[in-house]
Amino acid sequence: MNGYTIDKERLLASVAGLAGNEVLIVGDVMVDEYLMGDAERISPEAPVPVVHVTEDRHLVGGAGNVARNVRTLGGVPRLISVCGTGTRAALLRRVLDNEGIEPQLVEIPGRPTTIKTRVIARQQQMLRIDREDASPVGGVHLDRLLALVQDALADTRVVVVSDYGKGIVTASFMERLSAMCAASSTRPLTLVDPKTPNFHLYKGVHMLTPNTKETSEGAGLPAGNREQIRAAAAAIFRKLDCEHLLTTLGPQGMALFMTPDDAWHVPTVAQKVYDVTGAGDTVIATVGLCLASGLPLLESCILANYAAGIVVGQVGAATASPDELRHAIATLDVPQVNRWQ
Repeated sequence: MNGYTIDKERLLASVAGLAGNEVLIVGDVMVDEYLMGDAERISPEAPVPVVHVTEDRHLVGGAGNVARNVRTLGGVPRLISVCGTGTRAALLRRVLDNEGIEPQLVEIPGRPTTIKTRVIARQQQMLRIDREDASPVGGVHLDRLLALVQDALADTRVVVVSDYGKGIVTASFMERLSAMCAASSTRPLTLVDPKTPNFHLYKGVHMLTPNTKETSEGAGLPAGNREQIRAAAAAIFRKLDCEHLLTTLGPQGMALFMTPDDAWHVPTVAQKVYDVTGAGDTVIATVGLCLASGLPLLESCILANYAAGIVVGQVGAATASPDELRHAIATLDVPQVNRWQ
């Protein structure tokens, strides 16, 4: 079979089945701060614009945005991460609470809570300021983090590792997580949103979800066309012995590699693309929640493709609701899902 026939009614019915399913999310969480205003003059102190801030917004980012996507779709996110102490940690907790997310955070004294501040004037980003410590999390703090994970694994079907390169995902973390998952009675599926420098750490996971650039960098090969992407995917399978690979292709949709020789192309359903920020979080959150609800992998990726098509049509790190997902499935043209030959 070289084509997959999408059953709209089946997809529509599956959206309701997402509600109430739990996804365990472990990874780097952060606050995305947006200082927005106008710039009408140059500073007398230096040749830089003076931005008069009129709005200050705080959103949850990183692994927190994955949790936000799971919750918006009706799922139950169980978020485990680390943070610092003091006012910035309190801000992170407040932002998560505003999103209806109850995290389990290991506080590390002296380690700053990650905050990324973007200064925006007249719809243009003028400056980004990062406050973070990306050094590896180890010792007693890693032990505490993994103890929380161990407790959560008893009733977890899917674990999402959201790696933003801020210190949680290390060789020790992945080795111990893999051992715990293998020993768990539920044997949860592990999905990883990768960071290129850490590619070698993701051995034996259920599925990786890199974009095209990350696929190229992880394989050490070009990924500019179909044949190159297939070759890069095959190299990743050889290196990591993962079960599946989902490469997001931007305007071309996504390619699901069931195996190195069995690839499916899911064309995008996006009508307009305003901002791809957070689209990768939406994809892995949707796939994870779909798998937790018992859906097959290909159908899970098709639903994730619809969800991604919704969020890229909005500005900023957006999410897709069940109603938006059902509307997209019901009204948009059915994508032609075919095997890559």
